[in-house]
Amino acid sequence: MGTSLRMAPTAELLDGGVALPDTSRRTFRLDGTRWETPGPDDAEALVERLVRAGVLDRDPLVADVLRGHRPAVSQRTVERRFRAATGLTRGAVRQIERARTAARLLAAGEPAAGVAAKLDYFDEPHLARALRTYVGRTARQLREGAGGAIALDVDQRLTS
Repeated sequence: MGTSLRMAPTAELLDGGVALPDTSRRTFRLDGTRWETPGPDDAEALVERLVRAGVLDRDPLVADVLRGHRPAVSQRTVERRFRAATGLTRGAVRQIERARTAARLLAAGEPAAGVAAKLDYFDEPHLARALRTYVGRTARQLREGAGGAIALDVDQRLTS
């Protein structure tokens, strides 16, 4: 969260993407440089190379805010930088994280009414709308494991 491609404004990437020219199964071109397409075990190494090459930008204020720190700038500045770095408001990120937590609990077998109460959803329909919007599954689908695997166990460590 808070990491973006230097070559593309975050707003262009949100619900979209970047067309990579001259792409093959083995390589792609990004920011004027040819990169090897990573396998599942190489993705972290690619990210490290992209950081070293300056292709990725990161706003440390975003990581600090997500860790619960209160930076020495105004709330308006925090919100503006958060939105510029992520394309989302802090409130939207909180809603996404709450829906992901709900999905984990439901997938672990907790009843929807209990999850709604535990995570301060107004009622079960409110929880259901959040799940459809942010996770793309219903409570029943999550409990039954229907619809295939979803990425709920993403490592959320924030490094500086």
